[in-house]
Amino acid sequence: MAGDALDPGIRFLPEARLWVLSAGEMSYVFGVNEREELQHVYWGRRIRRDRDWSPAASLPQWDGVDPSTNTTPEEYPGWGGLRFCEPCLKVVFADGGRDLVLKYVDHALQDRDLTLHLRDLGCDLQVDLGYHLDPSGILRRQATVRNGTDHPVVLESAQSAVWHLPQGPDCHLNYLSGRWGEETRPTREEIHPGSKVLESRRGSTSNQMNPWFAIEGPGEDATEEHGDVWFGALGWSGSWKLVVEQTPRLDVRVTGGMSDFDFAHPLAPGESLTTPPFYAGFTARGMGQASRLFHRFQLERILPRASSGRLRPVLYNSWEATGFDVDQAGQMALAEKAARIGVERFVMDDGWFGARDSSRAGLGDWRPSRRKFPDGLGPLIAHVKKLGMDFGLWVEPEMVNPDSDLYRAHPDWVLHFPGRPRSEARNQLVLNLARDDVKEYVFAALDTLLSENEIAFLKWDLNRNFAEPGWPVVPVTDQRRVWVDQVRHVYGIIDRLRLRHPGLEIESCASGGGRVDLGILARTEQVWPSDNTDAFDRLSLQEGFSLAYTPKIMMAWVTDVPTLNGRVTPLTYRFLVAMTGSLGIGANLLKWTREETDLAARMIALYKSIRAIVQEGDLFRLLSPRKGRVAASEYVARDGRQAVLFAFSHDPQFGREAPPVRLRGLDEEAVYRLRSLEGRLDGPAELSGAALMHRGLRLDLKGDYGAAAVLLERTE
Repeated sequence: MAGDALDPGIRFLPEARLWVLSAGEMSYVFGVNEREELQHVYWGRRIRRDRDWSPAASLPQWDGVDPSTNTTPEEYPGWGGLRFCEPCLKVVFADGGRDLVLKYVDHALQDRDLTLHLRDLGCDLQVDLGYHLDPSGILRRQATVRNGTDHPVVLESAQSAVWHLPQGPDCHLNYLSGRWGEETRPTREEIHPGSKVLESRRGSTSNQMNPWFAIEGPGEDATEEHGDVWFGALGWSGSWKLVVEQTPRLDVRVTGGMSDFDFAHPLAPGESLTTPPFYAGFTARGMGQASRLFHRFQLERILPRASSGRLRPVLYNSWEATGFDVDQAGQMALAEKAARIGVERFVMDDGWFGARDSSRAGLGDWRPSRRKFPDGLGPLIAHVKKLGMDFGLWVEPEMVNPDSDLYRAHPDWVLHFPGRPRSEARNQLVLNLARDDVKEYVFAALDTLLSENEIAFLKWDLNRNFAEPGWPVVPVTDQRRVWVDQVRHVYGIIDRLRLRHPGLEIESCASGGGRVDLGILARTEQVWPSDNTDAFDRLSLQEGFSLAYTPKIMMAWVTDVPTLNGRVTPLTYRFLVAMTGSLGIGANLLKWTREETDLAARMIALYKSIRAIVQEGDLFRLLSPRKGRVAASEYVARDGRQAVLFAFSHDPQFGREAPPVRLRGLDEEAVYRLRSLEGRLDGPAELSGAALMHRGLRLDLKGDYGAAAVLLERTE
């Protein structure tokens, strides 16, 4: 057996038939056992010596109820033999047989990419398991299932991976749940025997649940800075499922991939299906470090390469100002106001196309309204560019109104079952993008729009979930491919548009945060996390969002008050809350006073001076808005030379001072110069990192909705 191995990467130990994957803080190990099964061995803190590993060996049978095949942790179990846990793959063969037992065949290893070939013990049903190890320690897994038989097969479940945690009790699961206007609500609960299912059956990622998890344990209560945390997320924008399972042995497993609800994906001989990527990592330094590792990975590996390194521009969106009452003169007036306060991107929202005077008509007819824009979009775009901004446009390409030219010409192009109702939501139906003709129509319409106009940005919306997912023009055996093909064709349209228009940037929006996942993030620069723009609510929404996703992609708008809650907060407070992500303005600028306009210009200039730290730096969640009377977050530049602190007060104060805010991520030996960006800062103008992190910083946060921001700069 090999000796010590200090270099990270993927290594195969031939004598033990083990693969050791080590990077960052973690090691991940699996091997081939005596039954030729691919067996998980270890995932956790880094272990450097290869001599510490023993060959994989199946677990002994406990009793007749739990045989060894059920308790042995397989890397990719099929549903077959004496296996009763959640399978990764379930197949129906042409003869009606459904037994699937996968055995190791061989592997291919190149640098940080490993592919293992598995095959059913009785027929030529093949599975290729792909592993890619990032230097950060984030591991990407996915599977390709191939029908090598002479007859068609049907996949009834095709998961991306199962992750096995070290055995032990008292593990805790963290996930993000919610609803419209209350997305990404952090939920923490103890993992009990049985299965906990997190899922979306809606055809998209959903506002209700997000495909991310973090598990503390065993026996750990992780804090922001301490404790073992295993975390992961799916890269899939359709229906999905995560099953968190505690077995009778107190093993914890997380199986995830495409939802198997209403799923039946046929494979003809020679055909294959590749599952979505499933990313996961480990840290021994708490929930905060888990987030920072994942944020950095998204910035460097997931987000589109074409826009890598660009900071998100300050954006103005016209929706709250004009709604559907859009015309050239009104948009030009808004653009002039936006330019005066320092906005860099002007986005015209819904209402610009077809017969779109309300939500009842026009979706699908992606041509500028000649009544509203007699000469097309050209004059408006030229005006916006002359003002020093680039131009963006709202679209919702996957939907159609029954009252539209497109639907009147092609009523068969929507998802539907023959002879059954076509349920509308928001007065719209879902286009069946699994159809090649529909896919090509949508691509051509958007390509024409982008080719004929200087459009730098699309706000790509999706305002309803799937229903009646029928596809009657294909054979019954193929109709449920729609769950996969719909999503893959959306990806394909976006990929082709970006290839044809290299400068294009896109925001993913879906009635707020209904499509936020690593699949869509590989194709879009930013996301809309929620239609709820109430600044106080947003503190909690944005905290939950940051558990899984980098603040750089999180659009945060300053809008008018009262909000949907009837709450009124100061404009300064609204700006500072929005400045903790990527800043946007959604208010009606035509109604702002001179004082409000001047304040906005000052705050936007301030944000531009610190946005590189916020968007590209490391986030430390200091005080949660869900606990106590003060919320605080800190962003530390990658080189450690600057940091920005944001703090917000809430709850009754009874005359008490706000508690000191203890910072993190600083150099204890360094000295930092403090400058108040907003709010009064008492005390010395320079403090050591040790004083800032251990004693803390007192801020003046009196009054309703107090807010403060402080810039720290390391002295030489």
